[in-house]
Amino acid sequence: MASIKFTESQSKKLKKLGIFDEWDLLLHFPSRYIDETKIKTIDEIKPGELSQIQGTIVKTKISYVPRKNLSVYIKDGTGEIQIRFLNFYPSQIKQLEEGALIRVFGEVKAYALFHEMVHPQYKIIQEDEPLPTTYTPVYPVTSGMAQKSLRKLIQKYILIEKTKKQFNDLFPEIYKKNKFPSFIEAIECIHNPPKNYKKDDFDSKRSIYHQRLIYDEFLAQQLFFRSRYLELIKHKAPKFEFSKKIHELFLQQLTFNLTEQQKTTFSELREDFSLGHPMNRLLQGDVGSGKTVVAVMAAIQAMGAGYQVAFMAPTEILAGQHYEKIKNWLTPLLFKVELLTGGVKAKAKVEVYEKLEVGKIDLLIGTHALFQEAVKFKNLGFYIIDEQHRFGVEQRIALREGNLGKLSYEPHKLMMSATPIPRTLSMSYFADMEISTINELPPGRIPIITKLFSEDRRSMILGNIKDLCLQGSQAFWVCPLIEDSETLQLQTAINTFNSLSKILSNLNVGLIHGRMKQDEKKEIMQKFQDNKINILVATTVIEVGVDVPNATLMVIENAERLGLSQLHQLRGRIGRGGKESACILLYKEKLSDLAKKRLKIIFENTDGFIIAEEDLRLRGPGEFLGLKQSGLPSLKIGNLSRDESLLSIAKKDAEILLKNEHKPFLHLDRWLKNYELLSRA
Repeated sequence: MASIKFTESQSKKLKKLGIFDEWDLLLHFPSRYIDETKIKTIDEIKPGELSQIQGTIVKTKISYVPRKNLSVYIKDGTGEIQIRFLNFYPSQIKQLEEGALIRVFGEVKAYALFHEMVHPQYKIIQEDEPLPTTYTPVYPVTSGMAQKSLRKLIQKYILIEKTKKQFNDLFPEIYKKNKFPSFIEAIECIHNPPKNYKKDDFDSKRSIYHQRLIYDEFLAQQLFFRSRYLELIKHKAPKFEFSKKIHELFLQQLTFNLTEQQKTTFSELREDFSLGHPMNRLLQGDVGSGKTVVAVMAAIQAMGAGYQVAFMAPTEILAGQHYEKIKNWLTPLLFKVELLTGGVKAKAKVEVYEKLEVGKIDLLIGTHALFQEAVKFKNLGFYIIDEQHRFGVEQRIALREGNLGKLSYEPHKLMMSATPIPRTLSMSYFADMEISTINELPPGRIPIITKLFSEDRRSMILGNIKDLCLQGSQAFWVCPLIEDSETLQLQTAINTFNSLSKILSNLNVGLIHGRMKQDEKKEIMQKFQDNKINILVATTVIEVGVDVPNATLMVIENAERLGLSQLHQLRGRIGRGGKESACILLYKEKLSDLAKKRLKIIFENTDGFIIAEEDLRLRGPGEFLGLKQSGLPSLKIGNLSRDESLLSIAKKDAEILLKNEHKPFLHLDRWLKNYELLSRA
């Protein structure tokens, strides 16, 4: 695709808008439109509305009190209005002379004796100058890039595209079947909507022209994910014959019974292991639903068949907890389990590398340390990624390509997520995966009570914590930051630790945060698990994986600053021991509308699947999934909630088009410029 020939200054500004070539420019859609196709008389206009009037300038005046401003008075035969400029130039004063005919567009403000517009759009015109026949697009711009300049540039490249036709329709029969306009018709109409259309349809991106291009974007997404799936199942993977004996030996190590959904999910994994092509499955389940046990049952089958397993966690704390728990489960079965994180000492790391490469380690649990070049498996047959959204695409590529070595097969892959995936996301961003769901909590779990308190009730909460801990329970107190921030002015973990230690001097208060050394964190967590610490003050480092059954209270400081998923994950750290538990969300006054919505949702719901749906509506898929981190292709114009019907159509059409070996990939070239890298993840 040819690059646009701009000046260096233009290129810098356009890159800030994500515009690098003709394609990006044509798809830089207006955020809204204004209606300059009709004139209202001055006596027709209403305060608070955007209106266009036309009249004669009868007076111009410069004032200096309370500050310098330029006032221009306009009459049209039905009344008079004032327009005012706080920033103006000598050339404007000369242009806005008495007697000139002017056309003005802006928001009207009403005062007791007059109406005015402040800094409206205006144009000096000639008698009988025609009105526009299309709505005027308003684009996202950046500093130094004026609306008029961008409109002119886009119009120029629309004309070039009509001549060059480099983006001709690749699938004319599909577009005809769906009654969509051509690409160039859609582009031209979106940038210049004729006034006979409803402006609201263009503002809300519901016009047939928007739908055509939203469909194209969804189609590219579906082609990407489904082609990745079809490519994956062409590869060979080891078959693991189910060993009932080893499975039953493992179940004997457990102190609890499996839920029905855990059994069902494990059966789905067993089936994948028998197919001969790589498993690519996402195991989703609410906080505390027992995903880890299912993953370990699957890992045992792989190890029993003579293959190695990798188990990745996003934090050292979580990796350490997995290691301790899984090692206890597997040692009686004689499997060798090791831990590899950044905190492991150099000498111990070398020993792990050596044993791993010769096959003396069956299961390696770790963090990002598993991505190092020095990590070489002898025969990796299965890998598990916990909290998969925390690992970027480059890291997943490094694991697969760095550790497969000369293997003649593809290992099986299981991704796990405690953030449930809303339905539209599973249709789109997870179209290359099979999905297993556990939405049943283990028996005996008592629903957690959630309470909202403003921070001025802190002293009352401290009294309750003291009573609770003296009765033998434990509490988390979570703070978003580690040290003072002048800009956010949030209560910090260190200050809170010092404060609680003084106020609750007869209790043991501990502190844990991400900047501590691994040995320090491990020691603190062990003391908390052994009930030697009554209250653990922590940053969100304890968001995932920490399992302390005796902890029955969670206080979250500045809860309005955290996202729904994070709040739900933190709340899930308590209520694991069969006792009644409570989560207290402390918030500052003067909440934003978004913060109010988040706190209302988390207060009213304990079901992670409902919370995830609401979270998607609030944030959109980009933030929900962390697309920059995950490497997944983001949507520029499509909206999963608004455009679900188009997604369904695109999903079906992608299956048909993938039978054609050439054109689908031309479509991907246009819409997903980095799809070749993504397809390796």
